[in-house]
Amino acid sequence: MKNIRQTLQGKPRLGAVAALVLLSLIWGYNWVVMKIALQDAPPLLFAALRTFLGAICLLPILYFQGRLRCPQNPLQIVLLGLLQTTGFIGFMTWALLAGAAGKTAMLVYLMPFWVLILAGIFLNERLDSWQRLVMVPAFGGLVLILEPWHFSGDLTPKLLALGSGLCWAGGSVLGKRLCKTTHADLLGLTAWQMLLGSLPLAAACFLIPESPVTWSSYLLAALAYNVVLCNALAFILWFYILKKLPAGIAGLGSLGTPLLGVLAAWVQLGERPGLSAGIGMGLIACALFLLCRSWRGVGCRQKRPRNLEPNEELARQLH
Repeated sequence: MKNIRQTLQGKPRLGAVAALVLLSLIWGYNWVVMKIALQDAPPLLFAALRTFLGAICLLPILYFQGRLRCPQNPLQIVLLGLLQTTGFIGFMTWALLAGAAGKTAMLVYLMPFWVLILAGIFLNERLDSWQRLVMVPAFGGLVLILEPWHFSGDLTPKLLALGSGLCWAGGSVLGKRLCKTTHADLLGLTAWQMLLGSLPLAAACFLIPESPVTWSSYLLAALAYNVVLCNALAFILWFYILKKLPAGIAGLGSLGTPLLGVLAAWVQLGERPGLSAGIGMGLIACALFLLCRSWRGVGCRQKRPRNLEPNEELARQLH
C-alpha cells in the first residue's frame, strides 16, 4: 500500500487515470442499479437520500480527522452543490424513471463537450490538435448511440438528462476553479457541496407529489451502493481527477462510464443496442484509446497571458 501511495504521489497523472477507471466502473454499473431501484422508490426521494446520506457518511470522518470546519467561499460551495448535486443527481434520477438506462446515460454524458466549452471560457483551457482529434469520434459515437433522427414521444426525460449533463459540466468547472484558487480540501469540498445540494432535493420531496416508497432489500442495497460508492467515494475521486487533470481532459476521460452503462443495461436489463449504437460505442472506445495517448503529453494548455514578458512568463510557469 505504501509503494502504491508513493507511486501515485510521484506520478499524479497516473493516479488520476486510475481514479478515472475506478470511477467509470462505479458510475457505469450504477445506471442499472438506479433503474431497478426506481421501481421501489420515487426519483426525488431516491436522489435526496443518496446525496444526504452520502454527506452524512463523510462528515464524521472530517470530524475525527480534525478537518471539519466551515467551508471557505460559502456562496461558491452553495452554487457548486446546486450544480453538482441538486441539478446533476436530481435531473439524472428523474430522467431515468421514464427513460432507458443506456440512452439516459449517453445523454447525460454529453457533459464532456459542455465542459470543453465552459473550461475554455472560464479556465482558459484549450485543447491541442491531438485532443481536438479525439472529439471527432467521441462526438460521432454519441450521436450514433443517441440516434436523434429516431427521437419520438415524450421529450421530458431527454431534456432532463441533457440538463443533468449541463449542471455536471458547470459544477466540474466551478470545482476545478475552487481547487486551483482556494486549495480546498477534497474531502471537505465533497461533503459540504453534497450536503448543501441535497437540501433542495429533500425540500422537493415534500413539494412535488410522488408515488409511495417500497422498502425492499434491493432498494436498501441500491441506496448503500449509491451512498458509499457512487456519492461519497465517487465525488472524492472526481474532484481529485479535476485537481490533477485539465477539466476538458477529465470530461473526455469520463466517456467510459456511459459505455459501461450501455453494456450493463444490455446484459442485465435487455436494452440491446442496435447497429448504430454498436458502431457508436466502437467510436467512443476509439476516442478513449486516442485520449490515453494524449495523456503522455502535457494535456490541455493554458492560454498565455498577453501582458507578460518572456522572463515573467517563465517565472510563472516555474512557480
